[in-house]
Amino acid sequence: MLEKIRAQKTLITALCLIVTLAVTIAAGMDFYQFRNYQELILPGEGVTGSFMLSEYLPALEGTYGDTTVYVMEGKTDGPSMLVLGGTHPNEPAGHMAAIALVEHCTVDAGTLYVIPRANNSAFTHNDAQEASPHFYHIQTASGNRAFVFGSRATNPLDQWPDPDVYTHQPSGQSLSGSETRNLNRGYPGVADGNMTERACYAITELIQDKGIDITVDLHESSPEYPTINAMVAHESAMELASNALLDMMLDGVLISLEPSPPTLHGLTHRELGDFTDTLPVLMETANPSHGRLRGATNEELVLTGKDPYYLKAAANGYVWVPYDESGVSIEERVARHLTGIHYLCEEYGTLYGETLSIVGIPSYDELLNGSLSDYLN
Repeated sequence: MLEKIRAQKTLITALCLIVTLAVTIAAGMDFYQFRNYQELILPGEGVTGSFMLSEYLPALEGTYGDTTVYVMEGKTDGPSMLVLGGTHPNEPAGHMAAIALVEHCTVDAGTLYVIPRANNSAFTHNDAQEASPHFYHIQTASGNRAFVFGSRATNPLDQWPDPDVYTHQPSGQSLSGSETRNLNRGYPGVADGNMTERACYAITELIQDKGIDITVDLHESSPEYPTINAMVAHESAMELASNALLDMMLDGVLISLEPSPPTLHGLTHRELGDFTDTLPVLMETANPSHGRLRGATNEELVLTGKDPYYLKAAANGYVWVPYDESGVSIEERVARHLTGIHYLCEEYGTLYGETLSIVGIPSYDELLNGSLSDYLN
C-alpha cells in the first residue's frame, strides 16, 4: 500500500513538472515573440530618408534602445520640427499620430523629423500587473494592422536593477528609482549612462546637430490627472504654444496651456529648452486605458476610450475632462495631437517669418468624425 502511495505521489509530481515546463515554454515563447515584434510602418511618399538614432551615439547600435528616425524634407528650405511619438508606448495616440505623419503627409517647405518609437525598448514589454493587451488593431483597406501597446518604461531586460533613488544628471535632483527607465525623465541624457539616458543623449544630440527649431513630445494621461488635454511649454516656447492653443480653441478643441516647471528636471519641455535652442512643447490627451479608475483593460478600451467606471467618475466630478457615453476615441486623441502640430507650424511662421508646411494633416473634425485608418497606408 505504501509503495502504491509513493508511486502515485511520484506520478503527480512528474505531471506537475511537465505542466509547469509546458507553461514555462509557452510563456517564454510569447514573451520572446513580443519582445522582438516590430509593427509594420509603411512610409509614404513624403518620407525622403531615414537613419538610426545610434548615428548620434554609436553605443546604442545593436541594442533595443536604437530606433528609426524618419526624414521628411520639403522642396524648399524652411524651419524644422522633431516629433517624438512612443516616449511612453502605453500612450498610443502619440505613437499613432507619428505614424500617420510618416505614412500620410508630405512636406512642401522645411524639414520634419519623426521618431515613432522614441523609447524602442519600452515597446518590447508591458507594465507588470496591469493586464494590458499586447496589441491593438486598426482595420485598413488592405487588412487588419497590429500595433504594440507597450510599457511606460524601458524593459528591465535592457536596464536593471532600478536604484532605490534615481539621481538625474546634471541637475542632481532625486526621483523615484523606477524613473530611471522613464525616457521623459532622462534628458538631456548621459553619453555613458544607462540605456534610457543614452537614448535621451542621442535625441538631444540630434536636435543640436540638425538645428531643430521645434520639438513636440506626444503623450496621453488618465482623465483624473490635472495636466490633461493640455500643452506644456518651456518659457522659450510659451508664445508659440499660446498662439497655437488659441487657434485650436477657435476650431472647437478644448485645451489648456501649462508652463514647464523650472525645478522639475528630466522632461523634454524643461531640459531641451535649457540645453538646446529648440522650442519644446509637450502635448497631453485623455486616455482612460492609462488611468487608475478603469475597468477591463482591453483593446476596445484602448481604441474607443469607453469605460463604465470613468462614466461614474465623471458623474461624480472626479475627472478633469468632459466624459460621456461616447468615450475618448483614438481618432479624437490623434486629432488633438495632429491639430496641435499643424498650428504650431502655422504660428511659427507668423512669429518668425518661416513656415514648416506639412501637407495632408487632417482637420480635427475630419479625423474625429472619420477613421484613423484613412490616414494609414
